[in-house]
Amino acid sequence: MLELKDFMPVNFLKKEKFTGSFKGLRFRMEKLEKEDTEETVLLVSIWPEPYSYDFTPQEEKEQFETTFDADGIAKGVDWINERFETESPRWKEALRR
Repeated sequence: MLELKDFMPVNFLKKEKFTGSFKGLRFRMEKLEKEDTEETVLLVSIWPEPYSYDFTPQEEKEQFETTFDADGIAKGVDWINERFETESPRWKEALRR
């Protein structure tokens, strides 16, 4: 399982996207400025290996929005871990490609 200590803090995410992978699952955390509400949120995305975010079809990605703060990062990590557990065959298949 992924641990919160392995993720970048909010100050990093203010300037850069954070990406990583874990046993067939790729993930990305990024700051998102919502134009309609002028709210800043943390967008967490997951998709199967082997391709990068930009080269993976949108229909293969799942996304989760949460607050852009330390609690939001913790919720994002929990969400990634939950999706890893619930979709384990998907990630195992990605490793076989």
